[in-house]
Amino acid sequence: MTAQTLLTTEEVAILLGVKPATVYAYVSRGLLTSRRNADGKNSLFTKADVDAFVAGRKRTATPGIQTGITLIKDDKLYFRGRDATVLARSTGFESVASLLWTGELDDVPFPVDPDLCGLVTDITSRLPKTARLTDRLRVTVAAAAAADPLRFDTSPPAVVATGRQLLAAMVQGLPPRINIIPPGPVSFAETLWLRITSEKPSEAGSRLLNAALVLLADHDIAASTLAARVAASTRAHPYAVVSAGLAALDGPLHGAASGLAYPLLEEAVNGPGPVATISDRLRSGVPVPGFGHPIYQGGDPRATTLFELLDEGPVKDAALQLDATMRTRSGTPANVDLALAALALHHRMPADAGEAIFAVARTAGWLAHALEEYGDRPSRFRPSGAYAGTQPL
Repeated sequence: MTAQTLLTTEEVAILLGVKPATVYAYVSRGLLTSRRNADGKNSLFTKADVDAFVAGRKRTATPGIQTGITLIKDDKLYFRGRDATVLARSTGFESVASLLWTGELDDVPFPVDPDLCGLVTDITSRLPKTARLTDRLRVTVAAAAAADPLRFDTSPPAVVATGRQLLAAMVQGLPPRINIIPPGPVSFAETLWLRITSEKPSEAGSRLLNAALVLLADHDIAASTLAARVAASTRAHPYAVVSAGLAALDGPLHGAASGLAYPLLEEAVNGPGPVATISDRLRSGVPVPGFGHPIYQGGDPRATTLFELLDEGPVKDAALQLDATMRTRSGTPANVDLALAALALHHRMPADAGEAIFAVARTAGWLAHALEEYGDRPSRFRPSGAYAGTQPL
């Protein structure tokens, strides 16, 4: 048997035209497979795996998409020219959703339709107790679509109105975890809070959750956003667009990644400590969840912002120690998945809360991209496959 050609991290980085830290990010997200060399200190890659990765990137290249929604540049994230980290600290999610949809920071509340909320509450209450929060979100979106006879109206005002009503219904479809009736009007983040944790709401907690919603509202053409745009290009209605996004988000390499980082962080807090936790993961050869991002070379600004807003305590301490350890040893900083896990663990939310926050927030982005797609040439996504099967006789 012919021996496989092995490449070092530096050699792979040169072949891909990226920094070594980016190669480690690919490994952490399961896009590349590495193995330890004889001394157990450095990573090696088979040339066949690297070639397959390169071929896959070329084959799955995103069709040309011009967008005026999100810009990621120099490790910074902008929504329609505004720094998303600044918006996260100063602006409500409702206003940021309006910014993505219309270009204006209009603070318009998300209206609660009693009939629709009654419907989704009744339907989601029939789901088994093992249903994840995102399972409930998907069912809610399908029910809302079936209840809307005008769902095929894709004019901008109709899509914006649908978006606001749908987001309110998605939260209403989650069972409440604490029976508190707010004395007055509450923000969208405060409403969501009551359905993902039994901890009493606080100003700091609501501010942190709102920041997470804002930072996750969009992220250029991520996998789920591409799925949403493809659906919109066929002129699928807004509910179907969101359903397409939710389907792609469900993967462990996308929206569900924070759920994988949650037990890692929990072990770092309650077990032998952050360094020992990282050591165990590295010894097992399993990528460490919550670290690295192929887009951000110096660190995920969303994670940095959420860590800064998180209250002091053992969870924050453990998360920052994990981040420092990974940065020092492999040059791989924490990403937003670890920050979401920290938010959830600190505030006694279930492990899948981060995924639900991600899904609810990104719904605003998917609909913004749908609005762009509705105004473009229909059905423009039709890549051709490179056939590699049996040739016809």
